[in-house]
Amino acid sequence: MLAPGLKMRPIIYQVQGEALQALTRILDDGVNLVVWRRQLPAHITDFGRLLLSLNKPLAESLVLELPSDDTEPNLHGLASGFSDLEGYEGFIVDVSWLVSAFACLLGAKHVGLRLRVLDKAMCPRFHDHVPVRLITTYCGIGSQWLKEGAMDRRQLGNAEAEPQDDSLIEQIASDEVALLKGEKWHGNEGFGLIHRSPQLAPGERRLILTLDWLS
Repeated sequence: MLAPGLKMRPIIYQVQGEALQALTRILDDGVNLVVWRRQLPAHITDFGRLLLSLNKPLAESLVLELPSDDTEPNLHGLASGFSDLEGYEGFIVDVSWLVSAFACLLGAKHVGLRLRVLDKAMCPRFHDHVPVRLITTYCGIGSQWLKEGAMDRRQLGNAEAEPQDDSLIEQIASDEVALLKGEKWHGNEGFGLIHRSPQLAPGERRLILTLDWLS
């Protein structure tokens, strides 16, 4: 029997599923990652590849105030420099849908959106300081993460303490949608998902969308 006031260490685990409904599992205690293994329509995938082939910069950030009704979020002007590319409209519809689904799941009133073309790791060191974040890579290699116990949390930020065995490093595939629960999620202190941006080879690029719950 446990002594009074002594808490048991929670079981921390990750969930992956083929169905959209898997994303709701991020609300479960002990779950710090959910991956929806979706496959994008070809026209959106082709848009991402075409965008990257142009070798142009893209770095946009928005703070979206979500309406209380079912009105779609206003993404007017997002990546407008690529609006003439085939598949752009479908891409924007997909981003808009992800924002709406993310906000609905969390009851969010404000969502931070970042859309980036990256040619290097944006966050190269493993870290865990977010409340909850959605990450999806439309083109290129996906973000990396660690299972519980693969790294001493006290050493986060120390490159020498990171796993050197590639078998310990998990990777989210392109197209997949991931919800990451971090240290700032109430009740998840000490168990945030440890993740990082992948290292890219010279000339390699990725198109990535992240959504953050702001309020």
